[in-house]
Amino acid sequence: MSSDDINYKNNPLHGLGLKALVEEIVNHYGFDILYAYIQLNCFKTNPSIDSSVKFLKKTAWAREKVEAFYLYQYKSLPKAPAREFSIAPRDRIIPNDHSAGQPAQLTLEDAARMQSIREEKAAKYNHTGNHKRHNNKPRRFDSIAKSHNISGNANSPTKTSTNFDPWAKAKNKIDNKNE
Repeated sequence: MSSDDINYKNNPLHGLGLKALVEEIVNHYGFDILYAYIQLNCFKTNPSIDSSVKFLKKTAWAREKVEAFYLYQYKSLPKAPAREFSIAPRDRIIPNDHSAGQPAQLTLEDAARMQSIREEKAAKYNHTGNHKRHNNKPRRFDSIAKSHNISGNANSPTKTSTNFDPWAKAKNKIDNKNE
């Protein structure tokens, strides 16, 4: 299926500029509720539509977060299937049988409750140590620390080999050029 065959016209973001999107959700919800739900400082610190649009144009991850809020909170569309989570909201294909609904009724109390739930999950996640790296490769620093006998414990004194010269390769290149 080529990009010409895909119909994006059912996506509410199709043809909608970023400034119009921000104006629409700010006029409906206000900056306080937007910050409470989306957690972007452009909606908290000296908020204005122009400064928010400027930030969102430069920051793709924040723009996608606002576009997802627009689709699933403001337009009340059903959540995207799991296979489309990696696709930006503007590029998602909305089935023809889905239509935009009434904007969700959002309150600061609900946002505070959701934030406390997120914090509990994060604390539990960090406490249990269930988080893993995306791949099982060791971090770059781990191999450097092992090769230089550096201890990973911050409380113990670090041990480095006394004969290690970080400039050895550069010195060898210079010596070879001079010969």
